[in-house]
Amino acid sequence: MRILFVGDVFGGAGRRIVHAHLHHVVETHAVDLVVINVENAAGGFGVTPAIADEFFTLGAHVLTTGNHVWDKREIMDWMRSVPADSHERPRRVLRPANYAPGVPGHGVYEGKLANGTPYAVINLQGRVFMASNDDPFRAADAILAKLSARVILVDFHAEATSEKVALGWYLDGRVTAVLGTHTHIPTADARVLPNGTAFQTDVGMSGPYDSVIGVEVEQVLDRFVTGMPAKFDAAKKNPKMCATLIECDAMTGRATAIRHFMLGE
Repeated sequence: MRILFVGDVFGGAGRRIVHAHLHHVVETHAVDLVVINVENAAGGFGVTPAIADEFFTLGAHVLTTGNHVWDKREIMDWMRSVPADSHERPRRVLRPANYAPGVPGHGVYEGKLANGTPYAVINLQGRVFMASNDDPFRAADAILAKLSARVILVDFHAEATSEKVALGWYLDGRVTAVLGTHTHIPTADARVLPNGTAFQTDVGMSGPYDSVIGVEVEQVLDRFVTGMPAKFDAAKKNPKMCATLIECDAMTGRATAIRHFMLGE
């Protein structure tokens, strides 16, 4: 079984580059499951129901997010529009599972591929240098105790590389993959850990790389140099799609290979 995870889609440039590449990557590598992080897909801040629909139509099975999930308020009502046991599109947009109880949406999705193979996607958020939320390590334990699927992908949306690496080791052998998002810079450490969990500290951004993590360079430089508040706009130049491909045993969930892509125009 092959899983393709596409890193943080940033703005219109990110959406365009994913549209340009996703179909041929899925076809060339016989991908079975497609997961995309879309938390910055709407102008660099948040995601709308219409944009989420675009990615589902493009072929995504599940969409993950992170700390910018609520930046477009309409996504809240969309997430609330279906029951917890639904498999409709709003239920397949995740927010981190370790958010406070009672907030909109869900942090875990269990589904089945067309061939009947069960899978699960878990969205978690880190606590180091991030807004306060529940412990992702204990949240992972509680979630895994309830899952029956063996193929399990974790999107860990976190700032600190140490926290991401620690969760990878913590879940080694218990999930198929732990893939980091949020920092928008791809790391060169993709590997399969000893007990069969594929890991990468950060998959990287799918968006404009002539930027500062997606934002127009001059705006960010002005903020650093002057310390004054400034409006941030999504950059547009040199878009690239960053994605990670995982091969695993569909029966055991153990990963056997991991490969990272960075595809330009």
